[in-house]
Amino acid sequence: MSSTAGRISRALDSLNFFLADVRDGLGPYLSVYLLLTHHWDQASIGFVMGIGGIAAIVAQTPVGAMVDRTSAKRALIVAGAITVTVGTLAMPLFPHFLAISLLQVLTGTAASVFAPALAAITLGVVGSRAFSRRIGRNESFNHAGNATAGAITGGLAYWFGPAVVFWVLAAMAALSVVAALRIPGDAIDHDVARGMDHKPGEAHPPPSGFAVLLHDRRLLIFAAAMTAFHLANAAMLPLVGQVLALQNKDVGTALMASCIVAAQIVMVPMAYVAGAKADRWGRKPIFLVAFAFLTVRGFLYTLSDVPYWLVGVQVLDGVGAGIFGALFPLVVQDLTHGTGRFNVSLGALTAMWGVGAALSNIIAGAIVVAAGYDTAFMSLGVIAAIGLALYWVAMPETGPKSATPALPRTGETDR
Repeated sequence: MSSTAGRISRALDSLNFFLADVRDGLGPYLSVYLLLTHHWDQASIGFVMGIGGIAAIVAQTPVGAMVDRTSAKRALIVAGAITVTVGTLAMPLFPHFLAISLLQVLTGTAASVFAPALAAITLGVVGSRAFSRRIGRNESFNHAGNATAGAITGGLAYWFGPAVVFWVLAAMAALSVVAALRIPGDAIDHDVARGMDHKPGEAHPPPSGFAVLLHDRRLLIFAAAMTAFHLANAAMLPLVGQVLALQNKDVGTALMASCIVAAQIVMVPMAYVAGAKADRWGRKPIFLVAFAFLTVRGFLYTLSDVPYWLVGVQVLDGVGAGIFGALFPLVVQDLTHGTGRFNVSLGALTAMWGVGAALSNIIAGAIVVAAGYDTAFMSLGVIAAIGLALYWVAMPETGPKSATPALPRTGETDR
């Protein structure tokens, strides 16, 4: 590896590490903060957490299209990080239902830029052949950043209270801006970054029309399966955090941080292995493992409410989420390679998973109020099992050894 390539690789490592906390936002920490500090009920908490996801859903596809077209991908990440930080720091100052709802909309919209922009920069830097290994490394550093931020948050929250999470996120955001600017702008091939390849010395072909994306059965099945994954997964950690907080209000945020750190530590090697072995083992069997672990988690939570048990079960999230983060953009790249619509497709499918995540928090919060935490956990486990069955039966292998062709091209060239 040349010194220049090494510097770029380290800059990508740093960007994924520091952006991790900003990319995920407050997440379950907000749930614990509102429950303990402001005594919100679970249904209201579920609503404000869900509405941020809805805002991201609305923004995700047009943001993906913008990432395809723009050469200012680093600037998008910088702007998104700053916006998320400002919105987050405003939440403890205005802890009212309307204000928190509006701030969640702002931060959810801003955060929608991170997934497609990071994937595009990575693809534009390393190309499609090295994408699987590099995206696994991206996710490893992302999870390492989350684990580090969680450990810092947990330690500081024990002494200074739940509000410390807002300041940790702000610090990580500032460092992510520095990391983004360390990637040279001319190192990114912006045509390759949108999913188009070409032979040396030849011009890039024009991108396919958007209609080609709607006619691929595999892409639609994948979207449905990813929606089911997040419908089952998104609410699990916030619910665990609420159960832990209700048992011991003095250390609720610290226990939540323990859950996050435990899972993120497992995600680091899982993401790396998934990315490194995806070409050899295939995408489908690895994804099925992720669905299986998600299904088991939903039912294991109901066996005991002892904190050690709950934190231990949460470790299993490291398997499912580690695999998902590494393989999701890889499968999208498989399905859209050559069309020039990688990032808009990534944005659209991310929006679909956002639908699942938003509904997960809203539905789970309502179930808790009506029937209790155990019923909510079991309901999420059943949804995960449905997603597992769908992926197993209907989704074909998309890896390089598969004979399944990529999306067909059309003559339409809507840039």
